[in-house]
Amino acid sequence: MTRSIHARSRALRFAATIIAAPIAISPFISTPAAAQFGGIVYDPTNYAQNVLTAARTLQQVNQQITQLQNEATMLINQARNLASLPHSSLQQLQQSVQRTQQLLRRAQGIAYDVQRIDQAFTSTYGNASMSASDQALVAGARERWQNTVGGLQDAMRVQASVVGNIDTNRAEMSALVGQSQGATGALQATQAGNQLLALQAQQLADLTAVVAANGRAQNLSEAERAAAAEQGREQRRRFLTPGSGYQPGNARMFPNGGN
Repeated sequence: MTRSIHARSRALRFAATIIAAPIAISPFISTPAAAQFGGIVYDPTNYAQNVLTAARTLQQVNQQITQLQNEATMLINQARNLASLPHSSLQQLQQSVQRTQQLLRRAQGIAYDVQRIDQAFTSTYGNASMSASDQALVAGARERWQNTVGGLQDAMRVQASVVGNIDTNRAEMSALVGQSQGATGALQATQAGNQLLALQAQQLADLTAVVAANGRAQNLSEAERAAAAEQGREQRRRFLTPGSGYQPGNARMFPNGGN
């Protein structure tokens, strides 16, 4: 009997606890999106939104930092591209070309001038004049010989100057190739390439000068030979002309008083 009374009492207390539990929890559940702890209001939705906003702001800051780094790199590359080549061979190349030009201007006799060449071939290398004196013919032959010798000398001077430029050109080419390979930017590489092209142009100018000088010397020699042949025909004509050429006569080896 006593046990049944105690069992019945425990069952009543358990039922009362189950009934009272929803009433005790209801204040917490009835608050829609907030809970009150000591007067501080905590809103999970607002907190999550703030965290998301901060993450997005941090991402934008990182993007701006990356953009600034890219711009700084671009400026550094532009500065490198605009850097000038420290080595310049243009002055040396210009001096070599000027020396060759000076040698060509010092051409003896007939220079590299079309008008003077025409005048010389009309007066000096033309047909031998039938009215010219023997002294004039001899003077003309001597002038032509001097022109030929002077042309050969001029050609040898140009050749010597060009050969002297070989060592200088080799040194300049080595320096420019080194500068081109070690260029830090587009401008330096372009400048090195342009100077290499200028060096090639100077070498072509030397080659052109040598060909021109050799051709001039050869042409003067051929012109002298042709003029000499023409003068020889004129002198032979004069020699064979009756009355002015050779007159036969008596020649004695020993005087008459020798008997």
